Amino acid sequence: MSQSFASTNDLSEKNISFPEIGPDLYAFTAEGDPNTGVIIGDDSVMIIDTQATPVMAQQVIDRIRQVTDKPVKYIVLSHYHAVRVLGAQAYGASEVIASAKTHSMIHERGQEDWDSEYGRFPRLFNAYESIPGLTWPTMTFEKKLTVHLGKRRVELHHLGRSHTAGDIIAWVPDAQVMFSGDAVEYRSACYCGDAHFIDWQKTLDQIASFAPSALVPGRGDALLNPGQVQEAIGLTRDFLESTFSAVARVALRGGSLKDAFEACRESCDEKFKTYAIYEHCLPFNVARAYDEALGIDTPRIWTAARDQEVWAQLQL
Repeated sequence: MSQSFASTNDLSEKNISFPEIGPDLYAFTAEGDPNTGVIIGDDSVMIIDTQATPVMAQQVIDRIRQVTDKPVKYIVLSHYHAVRVLGAQAYGASEVIASAKTHSMIHERGQEDWDSEYGRFPRLFNAYESIPGLTWPTMTFEKKLTVHLGKRRVELHHLGRSHTAGDIIAWVPDAQVMFSGDAVEYRSACYCGDAHFIDWQKTLDQIASFAPSALVPGRGDALLNPGQVQEAIGLTRDFLESTFSAVARVALRGGSLKDAFEACRESCDEKFKTYAIYEHCLPFNVARAYDEALGIDTPRIWTAARDQEVWAQLQL
């Protein structure tokens, strides 16, 4: 290889924010690093995505303890990616909830994803040695699950395939607030290595139909009003369409993966090159869009070896 993944050189620490986005609802954000959501109920706390290691999760816990002493009872995994789930043990929760599809994806590709993600983006796995192993759900559901934190109701929905086949969102009806996981990003690149580009657009339609007053995206700043929510959904749509349409045109005429990569840059660089993790995501986004355009419905498993093989093709 002539150069390494962009993310291996991303070593700068990010500034953390912990805004309250609704009554007893918080967003742990860090300048484009993975977000964590916090829902405080009458008797307990629910966490949406955990950070990548128990040591990194402690940063979230420290901020929770500034606003409540209620126990963390529930962890919700918006999807299976290692950077989202491997810090779960730190919270001491009694229940870990995910979609049934996410549970099957952990079996199918969880270890491979862990190895791959750590190799691509080591900064996001601070204190890697503190990870005890894969995080396994204790509760799963197919389409919808309602959880009561005392009087506060939280609805978990699997709306359709998007960032992965198993993504779920958390909806807090009393505040009209949504935690979207990586189904929505805000001025951050969408990672599409496990994506379903066409279905993702349909899932965004469903997300928009809730008309959230505020939303915590997978990456980027918390969105504090309906206008910002609509903007983020629109930017996510544009990123997906700009990526997929450029790559599909090349794939369907028999062009190479590198040709598709160059076409994607031509379509996307000017609009999105300032977005967090844009360079990191490009090789994986192009490879998956190329496959989907050719009719490969289930994303191929990313392994550390496949990461290097694809990157090598793009350096020829």
